Amino acid sequence: MTRPLTGAELAAERRQSWLLEEERRARARGDQGRMEFWLRLTRSRIAKEIKADRRDVYAGFTLICRLFMTAMDKRAAGDQRLWNDLMQYAQKVVDQNPPRN
Repeated sequence: MTRPLTGAELAAERRQSWLLEEERRARARGDQGRMEFWLRLTRSRIAKEIKADRRDVYAGFTLICRLFMTAMDKRAAGDQRLWNDLMQYAQKVVDQNPPRN
């Protein structure tokens, strides 16, 4: 027999369900919809990190953006290697860490 879920566990489960449902809706709007959803979510999470006085989130997000821009630039110049490596690594990390809270 399993025990009932605590309030925190129920909240986490509802949040997970909400994230998956919102991503499903965003996916229905295409890749741009998915991108806009995750950008909104990231912006919200960054604001919470700043309020919690974890300002290193600025440096982390800046580096991620610079990496992404570099990969796009190299791909546009004909070198797909960094882009492909970045996409493979990102997919692996995302698959191993599904969204929560």
